[in-house]
Formats: sequence, C-alpha cells, structure tokens
Amino acid sequence: MDNITVLPGDTIGYNFIPHEYLPKDRDEQYLRNEQSDKPDDTWRQLTAHEVEALVKNGNSSDNWKNLLVADPFDPGQIKDSEFFGIVRIGRVQNTALEYHDLKLPVGITSSRIISCDIGHDAVIHHVRYLAHYIVGDRCILTDIDEMHTTHYAKFGNGILKDGEDEKIRVWLDIMNETGSRQVLPFDGIIPADAYLWAKYRDDEALQQQLKEITQSNGDSRHGFYGTIGDQCVIKSCRIIKDVKVGSCAYIKGANKLKNLTINSDSEEPTQIGEGVELVNGIIGYGCRLFYGCKAVRFILANNSNLKYGARLINSFLGDNSTISCCEVLNNLIFPAHEQHHNNSFLIASVVMGQSNMAAGVTVGSNHNSRANDNEIQAGRGFWPGLCTSVKHSCRFASFVLLAKADYPAELDIRLPFALLNNNVLKDELEVLPGFWWLYNMYALARNTWKFQSRDKRKRKIQKIEFDSLAPDTAEEILQGRRLLEIWTAKAALQKTGGEDTNEDQLAVVGRELLSNPDSLKGVEVLGEKMEKSRRKAVILKPYEGYHAYGDMLHYYAVKNLMEAMTSMGGSFSDMSNALKDGCCHQWVNLGGQLVRAEDVEQLRKDIGEGILRTWDDIHARYAELWAAYPLEKQKHAYRTLCRMLETDELTETQWCTALDKTATIQEYIRDQVYASRKKDYDNPFRQATYRNTEEMVASIGTIEDNSFVKLVREETESFKAAVEEMKKKN
Repeated sequence: MDNITVLPGDTIGYNFIPHEYLPKDRDEQYLRNEQSDKPDDTWRQLTAHEVEALVKNGNSSDNWKNLLVADPFDPGQIKDSEFFGIVRIGRVQNTALEYHDLKLPVGITSSRIISCDIGHDAVIHHVRYLAHYIVGDRCILTDIDEMHTTHYAKFGNGILKDGEDEKIRVWLDIMNETGSRQVLPFDGIIPADAYLWAKYRDDEALQQQLKEITQSNGDSRHGFYGTIGDQCVIKSCRIIKDVKVGSCAYIKGANKLKNLTINSDSEEPTQIGEGVELVNGIIGYGCRLFYGCKAVRFILANNSNLKYGARLINSFLGDNSTISCCEVLNNLIFPAHEQHHNNSFLIASVVMGQSNMAAGVTVGSNHNSRANDNEIQAGRGFWPGLCTSVKHSCRFASFVLLAKADYPAELDIRLPFALLNNNVLKDELEVLPGFWWLYNMYALARNTWKFQSRDKRKRKIQKIEFDSLAPDTAEEILQGRRLLEIWTAKAALQKTGGEDTNEDQLAVVGRELLSNPDSLKGVEVLGEKMEKSRRKAVILKPYEGYHAYGDMLHYYAVKNLMEAMTSMGGSFSDMSNALKDGCCHQWVNLGGQLVRAEDVEQLRKDIGEGILRTWDDIHARYAELWAAYPLEKQKHAYRTLCRMLETDELTETQWCTALDKTATIQEYIRDQVYASRKKDYDNPFRQATYRNTEEMVASIGTIEDNSFVKLVREETESFKAAVEEMKKKN
C-alpha cells in the first residue's frame, strides 16, 4: 500500500476541513475567522505594484488575490517566500524586533506559508513549512523546520472530534500502570481534579459525569487553527504540530512539540529550551522545560519545571514543582515536589506534596510480582533518603523520612513525622515517631516558610495548605498517639504476662505508662501491621515521640485559636462560642487543598447528579470550600485542644494555661531550630575542608548569620508578645 498520496498541486492550502465535517452554508475559513482577533476590514488585497514588487523579491503565490495584507504594508520586507491558500499578513514596515540581543527585521523571508494569519510587525524567517496557524502581533519565528495544525487538532485535551472513534482518545494513566485510574487531560485541570477523578473509581456516576464534562469542555468541531499568542519567540526548532501557545512564550531549540497547550502570558511566561520533546500534554503558566527533557501524556501545573533530561510519562506534576534528570512514570504528584537527581525513579504513586526525592531513590520501580506495579501513597512531606528503595504497595503518613536502605517488603506507616530505618544487622524495621520535631526542627519549621515563599504563581487556582501542622496532620498525630498507647500497653502486658483487653482499655493503660518514662525501662514497644513480613517493627523512643506529638497538637491548636480570636476581634468567650460546635475529624488532601471528608462526599454527589455541570462549576465549589476552610480549621483546632485537655469545653483558666505552654513550645522551636542547624557548623568533618575558621566563616558564614534562624527568633518574640496581649483579653 502506498504511504504517500499524490494530489493536484492546487490543493495545497485548501480543503482544510473535510467536506463531511463542514457545516452547510459555511466555508472552510469559518472557525479561523472566529478565532481571529482582527476585524474583517483589517485586510485588503494587494495592488498591482505590490504584486510586482513581491515577485521581483523572489516570492510566489498560487493566487495573489488570496494574499491579503493590512496597512501599512512594505513589500520590500517579504523575500524568497511561497504562499498557498488564503494568507493574511498584518502590518509590515521597515522596522526590527529585538529579544535577548537577537535583532531581526520585521517581515517574511525564505519561508513557505500555507493558509495562515500573521499578526502585526511579525518576524518570520526560514520557516520551511508554516500551515494553518494564527500568529500574534510582534512574534519572532525563525529557523523552524515544520509548524502546522491538522483539522482534528485537540491541543493536548482529551476530547474527541466529530466522527472519531473512542479508541483514539488520549488518557493519562496516573497512580498506577494498569490504566485503572485514567483521567482525561484538559486545559485548566488542577491536581484536585485529577485526584477526585482517579481516587473515587467506584463512584460510577462521578466517573461518567467527569468524562462528559471534559468532552463538553472542549469543542468537537473540525478545523480549528493553531495559535501563537502575541510577542512569542520561537526559534531553531524542528517539528511543532497541533500546538497552542500563549502570549510571551519563549521556545528555542525544541526537537518536537506535538498536541500541546502551552499556557503563557506577560506575567507568567513559559519557556521551552534545547532538545526538548513533548507530546500530548498541557503546560501551565510560568513553566520552564529545558535541556533535553522528554514528556509524553503529561500535565505540568503552573510554575513548575522540567529539565536536564528528565522523563515524565503518564504523569501529573503539581504546581511549584521541579523534576530534573530522573524518570517519573504513572504518577499523580501534588504541589511543591522536588526531584533533582539522574538516578532517582518514581513509579506508579500518588505523592501528596511538599515532597523531596533524594539521589538513588527508587520508589516503586522494582516489581514484586509478575503483574503490573500496584501503587504507593505518600502523604505530605514524603522524603525518602539517599539510595532508598521502596516496593509496591506502600502507604506513608505525612512527613515520613526514610533512612538510606533497601526496604524489602510492603510498608504501611501510620505514624507521621517519623523516621524509618531498615536495621539490617538486627533484621528489624525501626520507626522513630516525631523525629522531625525532636531532631530536625530547622527543616520542619523552614518547610512551611519555604513553600510559601516559593509560590510565585499569579493564578492560584489550586489553593494549597503549606503548613505542616494542619487538620490532616493533626488527625494523623492523634491516630499515632493512640497507636503508641495501644502498642505500649501490649508491650508492657506481654512483659508482665498480662492479657490483652480491648483497644480502649489498652489505650488508657498505655497513656498511663507513657506519662512516666521510668515505667518503660526494659519494655520493647513493637508496631503492628507496619510491614508485610514476620520480623519486628520496633518503635524507638516511644515516650519522647508520644510527648512530641502532644506538643505538636497543642501548638497547632493554640496557634490557630489565637488567629481566630484575633480575626474575630473579641474575647475568649466569643471565640469559644463560635468554635465549639461542628468540628470535622476526617479530612481529604484534595490536590494540596484540605477539604472536610463530608464536603468531598457532597461534591461527588453534586457532580454525579449533574448539579455541577462544568469544570468551572467544580472549581467554584473548591473556592467556596477554601473560603470556609479557615473557620473549619479553627473549629478543628478548638476540638483538638479540648481532646488534649480531656474536656468538652475550654475554660478561661485552661486557655490562659494553654497560652503559656504554647509560648514555651515556641521557645523550644526557636532553640531547636538553632541547635539542629548549628550541628552543621560544629561538624568537624565539614570543618575539615577549610584551611581555618576564617575561611569557613568567609565561605558559609556563621550560625548567627543564618537568615532563617534570625527570622524564627524574631517570630518567637512577636509570638510571646501576642500571647501576653491575648491573655489580657480574657
């Protein structure tokens, strides 16, 4: 069978829309005209003098009547080019455009233009094939091999055009490799949308509606042109096909861009650099993709980066994230993710944000069966250390740090802020609860500040909770404390030969034991159902971890109640009356935004029943839930403090005592931030690389110069002053 069809020469530039998809009484330009931002009277036909000048300059056209221009038009700026079909050229004068020291004359030279609209003052040089594009004003297009749009272009959206078969629809296989959690990409999708779609697969009404909403979100008509926004620069590229580009984008040296939407504007320009190959994707505002990275079937949310040869396939990378060098397959990654090393792998996972993958990490890349990999679910703050290997299937609570190890079996770690270690010598799993609070306060405190300061998005469509202590982590801590109580009681009873009772009674016994460190001497506390193996899971320092959890809950609760009291501008009784009722204990991390579980259930119901009919409707609901979140968070904080104090309602005396304790905890945070950072300066091995102390100080400064240490000290003094003012209002 012949792969190449021979056509009459006069077909180039015409019959873009197949006859069967062209509405009656419409010509093939009708969608092009709808897309154009210029009125019809912008264009005029060439004069005989202008045609003569164009021919003299080495230009040709299949029909000069189809070459339309805007005034003023200088034919001397058009040289050695071919025009086919209806081509409309905006203002052309003897001027030049400059971008990053690249200066080029306005006009068209050595190019083949097929049925395109060219904006005012555009530069098009050595574009060997440009077909069915609308190019904005003051754009620079130079040294491009092929740039065209098909009549069925979808620009990265997972929709079907009229008459197309379902099997060609482009899905993203996120969270696992089986395709059982597929989602459809669309321009404007955010991590919350993807998680809602991928997680609740058993909700058939939801699944059907989301598919229909996404299809309706697009336009199934054939014949849309590709668009290049105003003031774009595209140079030294090979193939650009079915790509929609926003304004002020900068694309240089790309190998292949196909079936994409590239969002960009003057406030948040997107840049794509050398050697990049991108196919079937949506790219958010303010993104950077450089240096040989490859992405196929992907979504890059706003203000994210892909560079240095990274491979992103069947994955969603959330806002404010960076992936360099490594391989990332079949993942849903929430905002603020960092992965910088060539020898790290992230396969078939949902990672819930504020995460960091160290060098040598292989999360899910090793099979433990003959079937497809299953899934890994990692809460906020997931941090596997150097050369860590984790098998499917695993679940990790928030802010779990994995020490360097090859973890041999599936894990279910329900203790947040914990350090995990595979002790090979003892052949046991070790878990230290509350590790971050006890030994790495600098990193924990800095995380919240860091993620907030790095959020450079102008369009914050996805609302994100950056604070490490929030309702989701507070509930995990409460569950972790109860597990420690139960496990401690079981360990003590096993040592004394006592019998297990029900969990509530065990929790009471464990709470009593954990109130006195001496009662745990010689008691080995073991975790349960933490690893799919027969070896022990040893809880290290259960007393310290338990009380670290208590301080974290107290600090979270009182800090939020102080904010509530300040925002309400009233007394303790006003704050207490406003917050004491209606607390929710189950929260969902919906793409970085924390939502009450009952609100997620209502959201699903409203989508399934057709009450929310568009993605705009769904996003508006997210916004409503975010607006209600501060009050719901404060109610949760109030109830958390009541649970810690074992009371149904706070008294003023309890509140004043709680304020004093929180001030003490803030001082502990200040001191631990200093101490945990000071270890880096006192480390003799770090000092060994310097000739003397003076060289070290000149190179890295002193601990007293550390800007974050200074910031925490200032915040501590302000916090203590706020506590004293708060006590006066009671």
